[in-house]
Amino acid sequence: MKIRILQLIEGAKKAQGLTVIIDVFRAFSQACYVFNNGVERIIPVGSLETAYGLKEKNGDFILMGERKGKILPGFDYGNSPAQIQGVDFRGQTLIHTTSSGTQGIVNALQADEIITASFVNARAVANYIKEKEPAVVSLVAMGTAGIEPGIEDILCAYYIKDLLLHLPSDGREITLEIDEEVAAIYQEFTGGARPGEEEIREILRKTSGRRFFDPANKDWSPAEDFALCLQFNRFDFILKANHYTEGLYYLKKVSI
Repeated sequence: MKIRILQLIEGAKKAQGLTVIIDVFRAFSQACYVFNNGVERIIPVGSLETAYGLKEKNGDFILMGERKGKILPGFDYGNSPAQIQGVDFRGQTLIHTTSSGTQGIVNALQADEIITASFVNARAVANYIKEKEPAVVSLVAMGTAGIEPGIEDILCAYYIKDLLLHLPSDGREITLEIDEEVAAIYQEFTGGARPGEEEIREILRKTSGRRFFDPANKDWSPAEDFALCLQFNRFDFILKANHYTEGLYYLKKVSI
């Protein structure tokens, strides 16, 4: 098995094999919490036009998402896990559009299969990959708006990679192919050592997670989101993309 670590929308476009789209802050952490609250399916879309169009045709669908981190006009929910704690989504369909994570799904056109990941279900993702034993796994760290590297997603990609390397093997060789910029960023923040969960939290508190502790952002990036997005391996399921209509997918929960 070859494990590739890529990043951003350009990485999603190059992704092949079993492709894992990673967005820790916050799209695919949020999605896990929504599924935990009983949602039937999530339709991830890239453009606002598509999101509003789907809502117009399906009045009972729920709109969820953000641009620049903030909830959009006419949307029911933003991209905050804290906002949906305790919300009953049983039987509902959500339309989800974000600056980064959902862009990865719609751009992974070469992928054989697409799943999503964040720290909250990382171990389930690794176990699913191990069970599938694909020839190629592409871990795509989506970063900020899909165009700027995000250390949280890079750390998550390495975390999943390390889980795969430490799972029992059937003797098949595992090879690595890591984007040079990704490797350099990981080296810069970790010194090349494998950080533990609390070390990851500390790195992120000082970097991409700082925004959650800025009082000016409390209405759209509350501190609770930081804690919820970093509850390692809270969920024992993965979210798999299935074809919905031409050019669109829907995410469904697969228990591991």
